[in-house]
Amino acid sequence: MKATNILKIALLAMPLIISSCHSKKKAIVESQTQTTTTSGPENVFLEKVNDNVQTNKFITSKVKFTVEYENQDIALTGNLRMKRDDVIRLQLMAFGFVEAARLEFTKDYVLIMDRINKQYLKAPYNQIDFLRNSGINFFTLQGLFWNELFMPKRSTLSADDLKKFSTQLSGNEVVISLEDGKLSYSWLSDEKTGLINMANILYKDRFNGNTQLNWDYQSFENLGRNGKKFPNKMNVTLTTPEKEVKLGITLNYIGHDTDWETRTNVSNKYREVMIDEIMRRFMSL
Repeated sequence: MKATNILKIALLAMPLIISSCHSKKKAIVESQTQTTTTSGPENVFLEKVNDNVQTNKFITSKVKFTVEYENQDIALTGNLRMKRDDVIRLQLMAFGFVEAARLEFTKDYVLIMDRINKQYLKAPYNQIDFLRNSGINFFTLQGLFWNELFMPKRSTLSADDLKKFSTQLSGNEVVISLEDGKLSYSWLSDEKTGLINMANILYKDRFNGNTQLNWDYQSFENLGRNGKKFPNKMNVTLTTPEKEVKLGITLNYIGHDTDWETRTNVSNKYREVMIDEIMRRFMSL
């Protein structure tokens, strides 16, 4: 497959995920058959879940990245670099050595770089309608990538924040839920360990149809010396009324590298693309 085609499919996936305000995969809360309230104070369990939060400020890893979209199935390699409360960066490589795309999320803006065609998009969250309206911001994405509970616009969760979540016991897992207008957040967490096995964001739109983002976590291993576990595999499914995109993220050689620039400087050789233009291009592929 040509490098440009690989790039198109790879770049399609992330804008679709971050545009998930506009589904046919069942929500976590809909999949439960018999549920009961967890025994004991709910906050005791929620604090256990929150105690699994990584204390390292940096997480870095090599990445194997797969994309399934319609009849196309591709595999890429790359790098994931994250600094807590600051930046999430994915570098996608074509043929294992050419950087085809860079996706950078900071607290202030989203940067999507097409390295092959020398184009880029850089915009604050509040200037992208679907991000602003759906409440998806840096801290939402950080919670998903870092395997944590999250609330919109919260970098950490206080004891008072945890009281806003509800829990239900279902077998060996606990369903954690949070409602925020048209958005429903759900997590499946192991009852014994408090580890989050799945996160789900459902945007309800009675006129245009629902959109759902499902984020599964697998292969937990100890990360660093603190003994806290982190998932080595993440499977992401975005379902809209028109499209379904599946991403597979496998982490290798996870570490805490700090020797990298946390901001990308865009060369003046790149052409800036407006959000409407880049979304029309992606959605028409």
